[in-house]
Amino acid sequence: MTLLAIVPVITSAKMGSGIMKRTVKGFKVNSGEARFGNHYKMKGVTNNVLDIKISSEDTDGDLAVFEQNGFTPNGGPPLHIHLYQDEFFYIVEGEYLFQVGEEKYRLKQGDTIFLPRNVPHAFVQLSESGKVIVSYMPAGKMEDFFKTTDAWTTPPGLQEIEKVFEDHDMKVVGPVLSMSQKSYIEK
Repeated sequence: MTLLAIVPVITSAKMGSGIMKRTVKGFKVNSGEARFGNHYKMKGVTNNVLDIKISSEDTDGDLAVFEQNGFTPNGGPPLHIHLYQDEFFYIVEGEYLFQVGEEKYRLKQGDTIFLPRNVPHAFVQLSESGKVIVSYMPAGKMEDFFKTTDAWTTPPGLQEIEKVFEDHDMKVVGPVLSMSQKSYIEK
């Protein structure tokens, strides 16, 4: 009985000792800046630059939010799935074509799209430049994924890209979307 009585005390002590990683104080990340000062380039996948705005370190892994500046007209990631994360994009600037499952959607400034886990998806940037807010729930290994792609010093081959996706709980299931795929839903 004594042991059962001290379990709440031990649990409370762990939470107070910092084992749980969750920011308990608000913070601001300025425009054009990243949470910890790192601007990640998606080398080998796109020329886009991602800035962490809210880190998995802030949310005990529940959420990661990035600002993605798009510098890859006619480009984007291959068709892939996230095994454990839901994802959404909010279009700040530019135009994009997204595929989610079998459906295709054209998005413009102010539009939002939700990409459920385990559903194949990809996008292609239709405009010369773009900017999106992208969030992953839970955060998973996405911050490490962008750190990894930023560290590439030579263009990776398809096998290396597939392995890096797999190492970060994603799976490549098809090619990059083509601008010629005009079949989409406009709502």
